[in-house]
Amino acid sequence: MDPRNLSISAYNYDLPENRIAKYPLPERDASKLLVYDGERITEDIFKNLDQHIPPDSLLIFNDTRVIEARIFFQKPTGGIIEIFCLDPHERYLDTTIGMMQKKKVVWLCLIGGASKWKHEQILEKKIKSGEKEILFEARYVEKRKDCFVIEFSWNDDSLSFAEILHLAGAIPLPPYIKREAEKSDVERYQTIYAHYEGSVAAPTAGLHFTDTLLKKLKAKNIFTDFVTLHVGAGTFKPVKTETIGDHEMHSEFITISKKTIENILENLSRNIIPVGTTSFRTIESMYWLGVKIRSGESDHLLLSQWDPYELEKNNLPVEESLQTLLDFMNKHNKDHITTKSQILIAPSYKIKMADALITNFHQPRSTLLLLIAAFIGNDWRNVYQYALENDFRFLSYGDGCLLWPKRKLRAVT
Repeated sequence: MDPRNLSISAYNYDLPENRIAKYPLPERDASKLLVYDGERITEDIFKNLDQHIPPDSLLIFNDTRVIEARIFFQKPTGGIIEIFCLDPHERYLDTTIGMMQKKKVVWLCLIGGASKWKHEQILEKKIKSGEKEILFEARYVEKRKDCFVIEFSWNDDSLSFAEILHLAGAIPLPPYIKREAEKSDVERYQTIYAHYEGSVAAPTAGLHFTDTLLKKLKAKNIFTDFVTLHVGAGTFKPVKTETIGDHEMHSEFITISKKTIENILENLSRNIIPVGTTSFRTIESMYWLGVKIRSGESDHLLLSQWDPYELEKNNLPVEESLQTLLDFMNKHNKDHITTKSQILIAPSYKIKMADALITNFHQPRSTLLLLIAAFIGNDWRNVYQYALENDFRFLSYGDGCLLWPKRKLRAVT
């Protein structure tokens, strides 16, 4: 079935408000862990994850870092304007370049109180950096269909935009966590391995990992590697159209290193397990980039939401696709590739890269739930019903699960 004809009402379930975790547990790896092995459902604690993953598996983590994307400015009249930074302006090749700009940067934003902010009007905010006082300004440049173009400037050329956000902004908690961000969220709404700044939401499956757990995985000869996907606010966007074909999937920056592609290529005989739907989408995107290059479309490496279904006729073995991507990078002297991926993974999608998935529990009627359904089929309902009936906590600060599709045989010893 063409996923464009799928009805979103088939991917709905009742999520009571009291099942949405408002705060993380005191210990990251104390969260409950649901394990679906393709047939049975069992449960454990996340700190015992190593006991449910076969030796020699390769875990792929998303090392993006959440930025303090919410900024509040006060107008001279006293009114408050909230600016939510979404993505760098298209003049910047990727998020990292935008984050490293000094003195001035242009960003795509959402605006709270936009009707009270006039075009070209400049808002000011004084912020402290040590003993220095910095004047931080925001200028309303342009209104677009789904966002506003805002120019930020500051009078200290030693500070990057990333550093300015640390000083002026606040961590953007998801809209379903109905409380203001607190001091503890600065640490807890961030994975312990977060590195490259650019996300407005955490890759939440990774929030369960601790140094102790990573050491246990390593001791079992379970390997790790990293990709980067900067999570956008669109990840929280419910599907409001009746059919999936009328829904516009959000697009996000991904960065994949040559070293990671080589590592995966060398380990295709092992279990490749993405940690989170963002890592899942990134490694699946990796495959389609190779297919697109082989198809002669190397000048347009942006991946649209329907590319996987339209390129399926050019289907390549995984090894061949990854080698094509590597050859392309070698030819152009690239040690990493950065592009945007909009791929939508929904039932009928044929999984190329992932053998299992570590993730949290997702919102009803969401593209993330569609991804789960594509991966484990209709059993997603049994998994979610079990979680609801057995006191699992849902969404970003909630509990986690390890999902294996029926087709995968494995030995955990």
